[in-house]
Amino acid sequence: MAVKFRIGGSLRFLSHAETLSLFQRALVRAGIPVQYSQGFNPRPKLSLPLPRPVGVASDDELLCFRLTNDSDEQQQTLNQESRIKTELTAQLPEGCEVLSVRVVESNTSIQPRSARYLLVMREEYLNEELQEDIKRLLASDSLIIQRKTTISSRSGPGPIKNIDVRDFLKSINLDGNSIIVECETGCTGSIRVDEILKLLGLDIRKLAGSIRRTNVQWQGTGN
Repeated sequence: MAVKFRIGGSLRFLSHAETLSLFQRALVRAGIPVQYSQGFNPRPKLSLPLPRPVGVASDDELLCFRLTNDSDEQQQTLNQESRIKTELTAQLPEGCEVLSVRVVESNTSIQPRSARYLLVMREEYLNEELQEDIKRLLASDSLIIQRKTTISSRSGPGPIKNIDVRDFLKSINLDGNSIIVECETGCTGSIRVDEILKLLGLDIRKLAGSIRRTNVQWQGTGN
C-alpha cells in the first residue's frame, strides 16, 4: 500500500523515526492488518522512501507498508482504499492529513525521482544580491560542499567528504517573495535542505515561514 500524506504545524518537527512511530500507532488503532517482521522483536513493515528533514513541512509524503498475506483480506482491500483512508485519518493527529491510499504490487520498488521545496523570504532579504547568488549557482559547473558521512548508526559521523551536488540541483526560481528549488533525488544521492540554504547564503532568520516540500515525483506508485 502507498499512502500519500501531508504533514505540517508542530508535527513537522518529528524525526524520521518518530514519524514512523506515529503511523505505526495509527495503523494499529485503525485495525489495518500490516505485515510484521519475524524474530524476537517483530515490527510492522513500514517505510518512508524519502526521509523528511526535521522542521520541514511537506505536502507530498509517502508511507509504504504491506498487508497480511490473507488472500481474502487482500482482495477486500483492493476495493476499499477509501475505507482505509477514512479509518487511518481518524487515528492521526491534527497536522497530518492522508491525501490518498493506493494499492501497489508487492514487488514494486517505489523511489523518489525529484523533490520541490518552497522557501518564503522576508521582504527585506529580497534583493539583487540574492538574485545574483541564484544566477551564480545555476551557472556553476560544480558546487562542492562538505558533508559528514555516517559509517553506521553505532559508529556515528564518519569523516568529512567533499561532494559535488551540482547535478542534483535542477532549478532555482524566484517567484514573488518565494524561492522554488527543484532537486534530483534517488539512489545516487541528493542535496539537503540545509545545504541549499548554505549555498544561497540564507538561514532560518531570513525566511518568513517554515520550509515546505511541495511536490515529489515518485517512481513506482502508478500516479
